[in-house]
Amino acid sequence: MFLFGLHASTNAVAQVKYPLAVEKVLKLTPKNRHQLEKVIAHYQKTGETLKLKATYFLISNMDIHSSYDIIWVDANQQKVPFNELDYPNMEAATATFEKLKKQFKGVHPKQIIYRDIDRITANYLIDNIDKAFIAWKSPYAKNLNFSDFCEYLLPYRISVEPLQNWRGRYQNEFKDFLNGEKGKPLESLLTDLAIKRPELFYNSFGDEQVRRKEPLPRLGALNLLLRKNGSCEDMAGLAVFSLRAMGVASSIDYVPYWATSAYSHFFNVAFKPNKTVVPFEMGNANNPLQVIPLRREPSKVIRTTYSKQAGTLASFTALEEIPSGFLRSQNYLDVTSDYWETADLPVRLQSGIPNGKIVYACVFNNGQFKATWWAKASAGIANFEKMPKGVVYLPMVYQNKKTVVCGNPVALGYHNKLELNADLSKPRSIVVKQQDNYLLFKSGKKYRLYYWKNGWKLSSAQTAMTNEGQLIFTNVPNNALLILIPEYSKHKERPFIITDKGERVWF
Repeated sequence: MFLFGLHASTNAVAQVKYPLAVEKVLKLTPKNRHQLEKVIAHYQKTGETLKLKATYFLISNMDIHSSYDIIWVDANQQKVPFNELDYPNMEAATATFEKLKKQFKGVHPKQIIYRDIDRITANYLIDNIDKAFIAWKSPYAKNLNFSDFCEYLLPYRISVEPLQNWRGRYQNEFKDFLNGEKGKPLESLLTDLAIKRPELFYNSFGDEQVRRKEPLPRLGALNLLLRKNGSCEDMAGLAVFSLRAMGVASSIDYVPYWATSAYSHFFNVAFKPNKTVVPFEMGNANNPLQVIPLRREPSKVIRTTYSKQAGTLASFTALEEIPSGFLRSQNYLDVTSDYWETADLPVRLQSGIPNGKIVYACVFNNGQFKATWWAKASAGIANFEKMPKGVVYLPMVYQNKKTVVCGNPVALGYHNKLELNADLSKPRSIVVKQQDNYLLFKSGKKYRLYYWKNGWKLSSAQTAMTNEGQLIFTNVPNNALLILIPEYSKHKERPFIITDKGERVWF
C-alpha cells in the first residue's frame, strides 16, 4: 500500500505531492523525472485510479532495475552503425554485420549499463500499462487480484535485458494460442507453448557453434524473436514475455547453482487467479508440467519478482559487501520448500566471527564453492534457513572481495547431519571404484585425491591401470570431505565422503 505522508520544509509542514516511496525514486533521476511525472499526470487526468496505483508500483520499485546492453565499436572506440533489430531476420542482420567488419577495423562489442529511471519515457510506460490492463481481462487473469497483477503481469521487464517495447509485438505473435481452443485450461496452454517451442527457440546451452559470445547477460524481448536461440535463461524469458502478452501472470523460478552438479537451471511458473502456482519447463516438450521433483538437489530455488522484497540481504547490506550473484538483488523470493525437502541448518563457526557478521552457505559448483544463502552469526553459530537436504555446505564470510572459509563443511542428509572435520590422527585406506554417470577411470591417467581442511589438501595420487576399475588410497583422513581430480579435469568432479562402512556418498 502506498501512503501519502508529510515532510518538513524550511518554514512549515507541507503535503508530499506523491507517495513517499515514489518521491524517493523520482529524486534519484533529476534529468528524467519529468518523463515519469508525465505518466502520473496522465492517469490523474484520465481518472483511472487503478492505473495510477499501478504507475506508483512500477516507479517506486524502478530504482533497483537496470539494463545490460551492448553497442558495437571499432578499434578507436567509435560506434559502428549497427542494430540487429533493424533487419527482418537474423540472416540479413548477420550479412550486413560481416560487411561492416570489413569496413571498420577491430569491431567488437562494448557493454553499456543504464538505469531504468534514467531511460524510460512516458510514452513507453503508458503503452505498457495500458496493454497490461487489457491483458488483465483475459480468461486466465480476469479474476487475478491487483497485487499479483502488479507483480507478475504488469512489469515491463523480467531481469537485466535491454529495454524494448515488446507487448504489442508479442500479442500479435502469440494471438493464435488464444484464438484456438476457447476456454482451454492453463495447463493446456502451457503444454501447447512447450510443444511449439522448437520452432520458436533453440536452446544453445552447450552448443559452442551458436552460443553467443558478446557480453549480453540476457537477450531483449525483441532479440529473442529475431535470433530464435539463446541460453536457458533466455528461453525462460521468452516464456514470460509471451505469457504476459497473452494475459497469463508468470515469472521465472531458478536454481542459482545445482548443489550436486554443475551450472544452474531456469524454468517458469504461471499463476492462476486462485493463487495456484503451475511450474513448467518450456524446453521439455514431452512433459513440460513435470517440474517437481527437480532432477537433482538445488542450492536454492528463487522466484523473480519486480518489486523489492523485505528481508533480502541487499535491502540492508551494501552491494560491495555481498558476493556477486543473485544475493545482490532485492527482487526475489525463496521458494525452495515448494520444490525440495528442506531443513534449517545451524553451522558451527570458527572462533573470532563476531555476532551479526553475515555468513554464507556455499555449495560446490564447477570446481568452486559458491555463495547461495546467508545467515547472521550469533554466539559462534550461523543458522541457515530452509536449506535443501542431500547437500554439503561450506560456511564462508566475504571480505576484501573474496570469500573466506569460517567453518567446516557440513553435510545435510535426509535423515541426519554431519560436520566434516578431517581427522588427520586417524588415517585409513579407502577404495574408490568406478561408477556410471559419476566416475570412469582412464587407463594410464593420474588421479589425485584431495581432502578438505580449510582448503583442498593433497592426500596422494594414483595411476589407473587397465581393467582394474578401482583405485586404492592410503593415509586418508577420517571424517573428511574428499574429491578425486583426474589430470584431464574439466572442473565437473563432485565431492564425496566414505562412510565408516566404506560406502561412498556423492554430493
